[in-house]
Amino acid sequence: MKTAIRRQMTIHPEVMDVLNEQIALEMHASASYLAMASWCDQRELLNSKAFFYKQSEEERGHAMKIFDFINEAGGAAISPEVHNITNEFEGLREIYEKSLDQEIHVTQSIYKCFKKARSVDDFASEVFLQWFVSEQVEEEDSVRSILDVFDLMGDMPLKMIDERLPTE
Repeated sequence: MKTAIRRQMTIHPEVMDVLNEQIALEMHASASYLAMASWCDQRELLNSKAFFYKQSEEERGHAMKIFDFINEAGGAAISPEVHNITNEFEGLREIYEKSLDQEIHVTQSIYKCFKKARSVDDFASEVFLQWFVSEQVEEEDSVRSILDVFDLMGDMPLKMIDERLPTE
């Protein structure tokens, strides 16, 4: 059976390239969150473990959403390799700080994709990316709120802090 050759793509090739980079970034974030979840699991920090497992699933879901969009728009989505995942952390607060840094990086990358779509008049991709722009506001706010709990609770034991953190 021959593979059908797509004669015309809805997606602009430059947008396809930055979206494929975004897939790789989302999958890296997913793997990073798995490592964070494992670290928390080993220390019986159950709320944080649940939070990071959920975050990992969400990031993979974001990657798949972009992957499907590229293919549906006539492009070629690329399955990325994931490297350089940190598995060791100094403490729980550090993990949440790294999580926020990661979310900010993802947000900036989404903006880059959005700007590229706008600059080449790829309207379908621009509309598609609007959801991600809003999603990143929520993602960053979620982690910032958790870091606020650390500030409020001060030097309490990690287990007590973890018990007060949301799992979503």
